[in-house]
Amino acid sequence: MTTQKVDVLLVGGGAMSATLGTLLRRLDPSLKITLVERLDHVAHESTDGWNNAGTGHAGYCELNYTPTNDDGEVEIDRALSINANFEISLQLWSYLVKEGALPEPDQFIHPTPHLSFVWGEDNVSFLRQRYEKLSAHHLFKEMEYSEDPAVLAQWMPLVMKDRNPDEKVAATRVAHGADVDFGSLARNMVRNLEQHENFTLKLNHEVDDFDHAKDGSWHVRVKDRKSGKSHTVHADFVFLGAGGGALPLLQESGIDEAAGYGGFPVSGQWLVCKDPAVVSQHHAKVYGKAAIGAPPMSVPHLDTRMINGEPALLFGPFAGFTTKFLKKGSKLDLLKSVSISNLMPMMDVGINNMELTKYLISEVRQSHKDRVATLRDYFPACQDKNWDLAQAGQRVQIIKKDAQGRGKLEFGTELVAAKDSSLAALLGASPGASVAVQAMIEVLERCFKEKMASGWADKLNEMIPSYGKSLKTDPELLAEVRSYTLSTLKLAK
Repeated sequence: MTTQKVDVLLVGGGAMSATLGTLLRRLDPSLKITLVERLDHVAHESTDGWNNAGTGHAGYCELNYTPTNDDGEVEIDRALSINANFEISLQLWSYLVKEGALPEPDQFIHPTPHLSFVWGEDNVSFLRQRYEKLSAHHLFKEMEYSEDPAVLAQWMPLVMKDRNPDEKVAATRVAHGADVDFGSLARNMVRNLEQHENFTLKLNHEVDDFDHAKDGSWHVRVKDRKSGKSHTVHADFVFLGAGGGALPLLQESGIDEAAGYGGFPVSGQWLVCKDPAVVSQHHAKVYGKAAIGAPPMSVPHLDTRMINGEPALLFGPFAGFTTKFLKKGSKLDLLKSVSISNLMPMMDVGINNMELTKYLISEVRQSHKDRVATLRDYFPACQDKNWDLAQAGQRVQIIKKDAQGRGKLEFGTELVAAKDSSLAALLGASPGASVAVQAMIEVLERCFKEKMASGWADKLNEMIPSYGKSLKTDPELLAEVRSYTLSTLKLAK
């Protein structure tokens, strides 16, 4: 069996690994980095354009980021954090465009207004309160609000066409929102990495064994899926950024920190319209409120999309239950992930989330007519014949122990790192690729502390001007950074 020695092994060819590889190469070009991807090209699972919402998640339109507490007050802290983190992504992408490491912005990002739309007195009251709180903060000062049907018809003609004129409606809008083709973005990052001699890309390869050596390094067995042959990679650091596949790999690594983690897989589907006559009439991402019992990733939205240069209009996602952890995974993924350490937490989640399970099953059973009926809440004049059903990606929500040792279902993302900082894995889904840069900065801060203290932090600040500062508390810094990124990425009108 042949062996290969590297400084960093990246497992999974999506947005997370592409971002971490890009940062590491810029911070230290001498590092030998290998990226392993089990499919025949990168960014083909969760990062692929058809497998995610393509929304540059900034908290502008996603109502699940601003929940209502027990006192009826809208909480905005999560939206503020997500917005600030997305600004960090915009800064790195702007830097890479300026440096020629990414192509022209219109190859991966497009200006697309972000709107929240609701109907009914209670929902309008919620959105009004949300707007008042968010717009008072400098991160959201550009947000607009209206209950005037004439104004809303200008913002989103298809949504307002043939709507009941007596219906109480409201919407907010941020004009500089973004539609991001994360697949194109990640592929361009990896393409740039391939230009450097210290980077190796191994497609059609998968990890099937880990051995933690006494010196702290990892001996990772990597199998060629075509030939069936295996070789060993000796890596000083391993990052598991394999989307839904990260949990099984983390468990396989055997690190203590993996104990107790489980996964709850959720599938998704889109209604897709490619009719130019329809697509050309809608230019926005319009998000509504999730149905009762629905997971956060199932917040309905009518989206303008540009995927691989092709315009389309998407509505969904329609969630469903699956035992696969990856779109191209195995139906045995969920069963194989059950262990002694996570059995009780997973059972707790299963027992305490029966309504969620029933909701997911009901989603699967919907007919095309049922799905189009839901679409009519956002596009009353739509015609069934213009819409086709497409499979979206898989998402594995985190199951972990709570303070009482019982199971808890999480809908965010979480970084799990070995105590010796030799391995890290990113679990969870939302807000995903939009905040990949901040997530990978956390990897650097937790697993490369000495390097960060001895010069990497300064280099990082060159790429990301706000690094080490707070966009949430510094209005002047935000204004400077936002002006730079909106101009560079051509998101400003």
